[in-house]
Amino acid sequence: MGQLEGKTAVITGGTTGIGLAAAKRLAAEGAQVFITGRRKPELDAAVEAVGARATGVQGDVAVLADLDRLYDTVRGQGRRIDVLFANAGGGSFTTLEQVTEEHFDQTFDINVRGLLFTVQKALPLLNDGASVILTSSTTATTGAEAFGVYAASKAAVRSFARTWANELKVRGIRVNSITPGPIDTPGVTGLAPDEEQATDLKTFLAGQVPLGRMGRPEEIADAVLFLATDRSSFITGSNLDVDGGLNQV
Repeated sequence: MGQLEGKTAVITGGTTGIGLAAAKRLAAEGAQVFITGRRKPELDAAVEAVGARATGVQGDVAVLADLDRLYDTVRGQGRRIDVLFANAGGGSFTTLEQVTEEHFDQTFDINVRGLLFTVQKALPLLNDGASVILTSSTTATTGAEAFGVYAASKAAVRSFARTWANELKVRGIRVNSITPGPIDTPGVTGLAPDEEQATDLKTFLAGQVPLGRMGRPEEIADAVLFLATDRSSFITGSNLDVDGGLNQV
């Protein structure tokens, strides 16, 4: 029997990278997994990759009606939520001089506003004792050049984890954040304008990590599983760094 047999998990941004790896990992441990994504072809492919335990719900976390539809789907299947992995997010390189209203609003709409309402709207469906996991970033504390808006949005995520852990303690709901280091995902590749620069970016990022390489999505998924299960039953309000030592040494 898996560690999450009979449990229900919701994963936003579950079509690629960390989200997809987490969906596969939690499903393999017995969870029924609901995953979201904005693009239907990628969502359909992710559901197929996860298997019979997956349900896909197309939507954008920045659109509140889409979040309502997500939770209506969970409710419609007679389920309540044991694990919420609020993972959807994104960003791009933009210096202070180049920041526009559109860039700021788009980043904060997904990474902050969307994440907040992802958790808020889940509250009526969360079982007491549930685990809520938020995706932060090493950039929240490193001051990475040209990544200021994204970094600020991810610092807000870390702050949310602390506050919500305190607010939800009466229900035994644990809230933690997870901070991946540079992970080899399509999202990282998408930061570069072409394949050559993407390769250069990955080489640079790997060189910053004490372990000498980028992480794999599956390594983050293992950390998500830990926070999702009773193995982390005495951990809340915390942040789990899975960064190859980037922000540690």
